[in-house]
Amino acid sequence: MQADFDCTIIGAGVVGLAVARACAMRGLSTLVLEQHPRIGEETSSRNSEVIHSGLYYPTGSLKARLCVSGRDALYDYCAARDIATRRCGKLIVATTADEEQALLALSARAVANGIGQTEWLSAAQMKELEPAVVCTAALAIPITGIVDSHELMHGFVADLESRDGLLALQTRLTRIIPETDSLRVWADNDADGLTSRMVINAAGLHATRVARMVEGIDPERVPTTHFARGCYFDYVGRAPFTHLVYPLPVAGGLGVHATLDLAGRVRFGPDVEWIEELSYAVDPARGDAFYAAIRRYWPGLPDSTLRPAYAGIRPKIVTAGQPGGDFLIQEADAHGVTGLINLLGIESPGLTSSLALGEYVATRVAEQLR
Repeated sequence: MQADFDCTIIGAGVVGLAVARACAMRGLSTLVLEQHPRIGEETSSRNSEVIHSGLYYPTGSLKARLCVSGRDALYDYCAARDIATRRCGKLIVATTADEEQALLALSARAVANGIGQTEWLSAAQMKELEPAVVCTAALAIPITGIVDSHELMHGFVADLESRDGLLALQTRLTRIIPETDSLRVWADNDADGLTSRMVINAAGLHATRVARMVEGIDPERVPTTHFARGCYFDYVGRAPFTHLVYPLPVAGGLGVHATLDLAGRVRFGPDVEWIEELSYAVDPARGDAFYAAIRRYWPGLPDSTLRPAYAGIRPKIVTAGQPGGDFLIQEADAHGVTGLINLLGIESPGLTSSLALGEYVATRVAEQLR
């Protein structure tokens, strides 16, 4: 019996929508299930909206490759559809001799990862470019920018629906059972469920739970998702920078950095806090650590100018103290269920990589449906 859909995507964040778009653009009948009343309600709407360059990630990793290709595709996509972006450039700063050595290593990785133009700046050159910043050296990354992530996601939905793809909001997945040549998917109180030849689990923070919901899957073959919350604080005052300003990366993140929004306002973050339960509360007391971190490169930060903004949570498949993990695109050879693709650990640079991730997964789907 013919399945109801060629592919069903669980999760309407930026990556789930990019996958759905890419599948629909290949002529595959496509459905997206999303538990929230709006798209991108979790990780996709609680980040810095930065278009990353691709220099942070191990050479040859999925993150490195898909970030570079996704970055270029993202700029082209947004230009073609008049979605707001701004190539403001990133400055990664060193404030000690040891940090300069770490920055040199990042510079070498930028070359190995093929991210494009970079420039090493002395303290004097940096002073001319960003007078408020105090550092011993900096690495300039001109390709880095910012994007309106909500406009981007709505663009993906428009593309999906233009190819007769469907988006079902406020639809909570309850059960998945493999059947002959398809998987049966139940949501909410649907008595019969629907059938899909492929199911792509792009549930982000809930991806492990969704994967382990599949009947017959060995839960030991599905990595646990760990939660790393990052808080952001708004700067109350005139923007002190014209570029994004980053310290050296820290365990679990990129350090408390200065980002700009498309209106030119500045916010700082995120920090890293490992949590057990999902919570987006921002403790104002965390501001003390923000002041200390920011003043390492902007000692002129005035008192009482940071205000709690929002928090985002990264779905990580590594725990505190471990090296940063790669994207994990898990297929039947890894988990044993034909027709299921799990996207696990899809954190930063997921937004930047979204179009490339979508094409990568859609290609795997198309190959399996031949």
